[in-house]
Amino acid sequence: MCNPSQKLRGTIGVPLLDTRPVGTARRGQGWWTGERGAPAGRGGAALSLAAALVLLLAAPPTWAQGGADLGADDGSPHSAVTLVAEVSAAAPGAAFDAALRIEQEPGWHVYWTNPGDAGLPPDVAWRLPEGVRVGPLRHPAPHVVELAGVASYAHEGTPFFLSRVAVPPDFEGDSLRLAGTVDYLICADVCLPATEEVSLAVPIAGATVRTGALDAARAALPTKGAGWTAAAAATDGGYALTLAPPDAWAGSLDGAHFFPAEKAVLDHAAAQDFVREGRAWAVALAGSPYAEAPAERLPGVLVAPPGETFPDGARAIEVDAIVAGGAVASSAAGGAAGLGLGAALGLALLGGLLLNLMPCVFPILSIKVLGFVQGRDASPAALRAHGLAFGAGVVVSFLALAGALLALRAAGAGLGWGFQLQSPPVVAALAVLMTGLALSLLGVVEVGQGLAAAGGRLDRRQGLGGAFLSGVLATVVATPCTAPFMGAALGFALAQPALAALAVFATLGVGMALPYVALSFRPALVQRLPRPGPWMETLKQALAFPLFATAAWLVWVFARQVGADGAGLLLLALVLVGLGAWAWGRWPRVQTRAGRRAARALGLLAAGGAVALVVLASGLSPAPTAPPDDGAWRPFDAEAVAALVDEGRPVFVDVTAAWCLTCQVNKKTALGTDAVRDAFERAGVTTVRADWTNRDAEITAFLDRFGRSGVPLYVYFPGGAAEPVLLPELLTPSLVVDAVEASEVAAAL
Repeated sequence: MCNPSQKLRGTIGVPLLDTRPVGTARRGQGWWTGERGAPAGRGGAALSLAAALVLLLAAPPTWAQGGADLGADDGSPHSAVTLVAEVSAAAPGAAFDAALRIEQEPGWHVYWTNPGDAGLPPDVAWRLPEGVRVGPLRHPAPHVVELAGVASYAHEGTPFFLSRVAVPPDFEGDSLRLAGTVDYLICADVCLPATEEVSLAVPIAGATVRTGALDAARAALPTKGAGWTAAAAATDGGYALTLAPPDAWAGSLDGAHFFPAEKAVLDHAAAQDFVREGRAWAVALAGSPYAEAPAERLPGVLVAPPGETFPDGARAIEVDAIVAGGAVASSAAGGAAGLGLGAALGLALLGGLLLNLMPCVFPILSIKVLGFVQGRDASPAALRAHGLAFGAGVVVSFLALAGALLALRAAGAGLGWGFQLQSPPVVAALAVLMTGLALSLLGVVEVGQGLAAAGGRLDRRQGLGGAFLSGVLATVVATPCTAPFMGAALGFALAQPALAALAVFATLGVGMALPYVALSFRPALVQRLPRPGPWMETLKQALAFPLFATAAWLVWVFARQVGADGAGLLLLALVLVGLGAWAWGRWPRVQTRAGRRAARALGLLAAGGAVALVVLASGLSPAPTAPPDDGAWRPFDAEAVAALVDEGRPVFVDVTAAWCLTCQVNKKTALGTDAVRDAFERAGVTTVRADWTNRDAEITAFLDRFGRSGVPLYVYFPGGAAEPVLLPELLTPSLVVDAVEASEVAAAL
């Protein structure tokens, strides 16, 4: 930028500021890299005018100097631009990186994608052969250049700006010629507009030959920050940003700097002081005086302090934090960005109600309904007491899960909704519990008043604990499912202070328990249920088989987590559970004392053996990530998805888990249908499946990017600079096909 302390010897390049309205994307911009245009409205215009006045008034005009015009005869003053490729030959259908290399004289700089208070980033107008695509420019991490209170984000030295080049499979010719016009602003004590013509011919061969010429430049790019979680909240003067590192990182952010990707959000010149809060780090960010409303998100780049690096040696990572208390964002999927607390509580209540319709919950809640049938003749007071006990069990369980989740995330663990089912011991214990409950319903064993009450006993004196336990159990088995409206509410909750987050989770529990509590307060409705009779025993035994099915599903999940050997040990443990239940149920019927002792000992021995087998199976090494079920689906890799999107290719990402029954239903009823496959094929969509069955920091970071904390998550990237489309948790073939076709129509226009 121009130095107001020295006389201007050359021409001030204009425009110095990007004043284009929002939605006018520069060439080379894309969603994935977090680049966006400047905010529209009076705030953006005022920012441009104020910075321009500072720069123009600080330097006398050229006609008053009588000096040389440094930029008059040189199209790229004080710099030289060349085009470099990472390959010496490329094959048809290949993708590779090319880079603009801008060599600058000492003391001169060019600008980052968000230039700060003043400046313009490099821009390329490509001239390409038919079918060849080039993605947006990817910038290395910037640094702050500040003069006279005007702060800019810039690059000095010789920065490389990488772009992804995609060669079509049907490309014909001996070489691929890349050419373009590069426009940029270069500044020191003067600011000069620069233009350079670049070109490069890449030979076309039968195989791609990579040279490693851009390895160092690629290493200088900000990485995706896998395992990091970011949350932000609007404050009176700006924003509070909190960053939690992954478990393996023990570095410091003291002296780090956050560079926002968008203009008119932060005061670019304000100091940033990071402070440690437990394992997390927090910083107060001063808001821009030209912002008209709080931001919905804070995308940007976090640069490590001097001498510090992030995992894998990166100097900078990408950050995208949802802002709690920001402006309300609208999206087809009901995104969490910018939700207020009232809206989040409303979504949580609706999500909790709909959770009762999810396949995860049916086996347990069907038993609860059976309990209402058995207790139809109980007093109204007893019905209300049991309904409230059940509701308390649900709400307390939601709060306990929320507390554990928030504590673990604050400690740096990359976890989300359903996190306990990413633990093999929990999955195995649930399989054992479901098997035991099913055996109890079949009459093999009476496991005590507590669990019997979970199967429907409503005796006031003995069943309140069982009613509470049935609420706990319903919550535990509900966590594999994410109902409509839940995703946005949970995403909002995890970005909030503890009290607001717990309020959202408690409201989810209230929504889930509400139908059953309401039924218990309406004795007239209960009286309409059939009277107990011999048919009740048949129904009770029939309800054992959904529990057996749930146990079988949990064994399948366990196999996906620890492998076939672990699943075999768990199945043997379930056999011992059956043996122990039979022995324990047989014991009261044995006539002799010795026989009763032997039956009791056999039951205890079988139970101990089952516990030992569960511990042994859970301790096996996790199984490698299973390949996608369908060969058409690629395994998830964040860098590969980013590269495809940058190339302009459409990508559909399915974030799923073996323990998510909603995910499995959607695979069969929507994603696996011929209509959806045909739509993907017509549009050339690359399908990617992210398996979150086991903990995966990269997938957790992807969920966090979209304000979600659980699965399923379905994201369609139309490609290039187009915004991603979030689909609802419950899919139909028409929803997926419509999303793909709508993006095709928009691209054609």
